[in-house]
Amino acid sequence: MSTNTNTKTLNTKPTAFNGIRIAVQKSGRLSDKSLQLLKDCGIKFDLSSRVLSVQARNFPMEILFLRDDDIPQYVANGVADLGILGLNEVEEKDQNVNVVKQLGFAGCRVSLAVQKDVDYPGLEWFNGKKVASSYTTIVKKFFAAKGINATTEEIGGSVEIAPGIGLADAICDIVSTGSTLLMNGLKEVETVMYSEAVLIANPTLDDAKKVLLDKLMFRIEAVQNASKNKYILLNAPNDKIAQISALLPGMKSPTVLPLAEEGWSSLHSVIEENDFWNVIDQLKEAGAQGILVSPIEKLIA
Repeated sequence: MSTNTNTKTLNTKPTAFNGIRIAVQKSGRLSDKSLQLLKDCGIKFDLSSRVLSVQARNFPMEILFLRDDDIPQYVANGVADLGILGLNEVEEKDQNVNVVKQLGFAGCRVSLAVQKDVDYPGLEWFNGKKVASSYTTIVKKFFAAKGINATTEEIGGSVEIAPGIGLADAICDIVSTGSTLLMNGLKEVETVMYSEAVLIANPTLDDAKKVLLDKLMFRIEAVQNASKNKYILLNAPNDKIAQISALLPGMKSPTVLPLAEEGWSSLHSVIEENDFWNVIDQLKEAGAQGILVSPIEKLIA
């Protein structure tokens, strides 16, 4: 009698480890960005191309390398405590996990697409139609919420060819730029959901692991704050300091240091990048000179 090795593996508790386990995708762009995030959080680890797991050298963490569609089940079963993956996979697998943090990278959308020559009048077009997708759970929930009576055909890969070979009337798939749809004679007609990388957690973490999760979240937030903000340094005449300071909606008030040239000071502040571009002309009109904008590695609010 055959044994379902995959199911057995997914439900096998890990060996004793005095720390927290986090699952990431074993390859691809999402994997690279997930590992870079951990490195930006100051977590050091050594990788080789064949490892299935690795322990951090300076933080009580073990990193597991898994298929992204297996991560929700591993986390739900307690094999891993945390996971980094796309929100679309979390919604599709519908496991008992908590989404604890949106990570701001690997953005995409899950969309419905039809052949480009279809005269598409609106969502009601899908009534009575068959939709091919790797995300049938998401599609079914979407159609149910919209009152659409459509059927789904689950396909593991190459979803785009389904309408062309008569397998389905339309597809639902991940879309980033839309170029893949165009190359296959399809057009995007409805957005089902927006997705990005998220941090998920097992809902039954013990107190010790919750402490480690809080420490990791603190580091992630410091990294995210830094990515959204810039360090700004500028020179200003002393009689314009109050006016220029009012234009810098950064953290509290700017630091003001006197320059060697009498009557001038240097202002230092932190500002959101978008805010900077909104006020740059006003800063110059107010007399700011020698404006320097630099990236921030970490920002503790």
